[in-house]
Amino acid sequence: MRTGKWKWLPMAALLLIGLGAGCGDFWQAPSSTGSSGSCTTNCTTATSGNFYILNSGTTPEIAGASIVSGSLTAISGSPWVLDGSPYSMAIAPNGDFLIVGTTSGVFAFPITNGVLGTAVVVSTDQAFAVQVDATDSWLIEAIPGIGGVTIGAVPINSTTGANNGSEQTVSFTVTNAAVQTNKMVLSQDNLNIFIALGAGGTIVVPFSAGVTAGNNPLGAKATTIAVANASGSATSVAVDPSTTPRLFYIGETLADSAGTSGGLRVFNYDSLGSTPTQATGSPIASGGLSPSFILPIASGEYVYVANGAGTATGNVTGFSITSNGATTPVYTVATDTATAAGVAPLGLAEDSTSTFVLAVGSQGSPYFDAYTFDTTTLGQLDSQIVSTSSVGSIAIVAAP
Repeated sequence: MRTGKWKWLPMAALLLIGLGAGCGDFWQAPSSTGSSGSCTTNCTTATSGNFYILNSGTTPEIAGASIVSGSLTAISGSPWVLDGSPYSMAIAPNGDFLIVGTTSGVFAFPITNGVLGTAVVVSTDQAFAVQVDATDSWLIEAIPGIGGVTIGAVPINSTTGANNGSEQTVSFTVTNAAVQTNKMVLSQDNLNIFIALGAGGTIVVPFSAGVTAGNNPLGAKATTIAVANASGSATSVAVDPSTTPRLFYIGETLADSAGTSGGLRVFNYDSLGSTPTQATGSPIASGGLSPSFILPIASGEYVYVANGAGTATGNVTGFSITSNGATTPVYTVATDTATAAGVAPLGLAEDSTSTFVLAVGSQGSPYFDAYTFDTTTLGQLDSQIVSTSSVGSIAIVAAP
């Protein structure tokens, strides 16, 4: 159990939703309390910001919701049907629009009071991952290619997300590259794009939003971080949610010290541009065979990893992040807690109030599980809301 370093950790809950055939039962199934633990916030009055869930299956759609007085509440008009099978989803930092990549192209949905408006086509690319830059004026796409990856940068309207000019691209040849769906992040200092490429490792591409119209904001040279184990695969990536990031994170299969299970690799952000250096304790066992999503929470003191693929049940493992307090700090990552989840949880997001952490999962019950932090064992998650109804959820984002 940790003590002093936890005092800045916000109270949060973890919402787990599963991958299945449809989403109709999702809003009906959750019970108000789980089978274990006690609520560390007032569960009868707790309210979150809005969040959006990307559902695949026979009727691809976006479901919007929030938690109101401890219960899930659908946003008016939800769900919204998609054109094509979905790959990825992102929300603009200003919260004005939602971007979704599908087999039919990339679409922007304007948002008014949480409600999605009519979608417009931003590009015809099949983008496996999408992000919006910190100025809300560039759509970034990760597009799979033979023997590498193409990154697209589309100028967009900062209010609606609509196309606002010609797409700029840059392509990189990366041996064994396999773009992972919905596994791209853009640092909040707006300088670096991180993309998980499976056996090809992780690529980091420089970005500059302030280029003049018609010029390319994407750097022509990239840093490729090879997998820790030659037989492993980069399955997830994240960066500190701050305009001055300290660390970035890579989840890989076979990346623990023994090379037999999943691992979390933690790198010093300031080491980009030279040989990336790792924090003390990295790589560290992620808690399962496949670390499918990484979420550093806003406090900066903790990072969660969703694990699955091959384990009897999935889990969400928590890691503490500490520093020695020096002018040039040395960061240390350590395993702190683990919480059982449904088989193979897929994604995580922290809501705008920093009260809830939201996630989607797949392949096994429970498909929905809401947790709060335990007040005795700080960082431990206590189950509060559960559902065994299968839904076709593959990604989740929270409104800022």
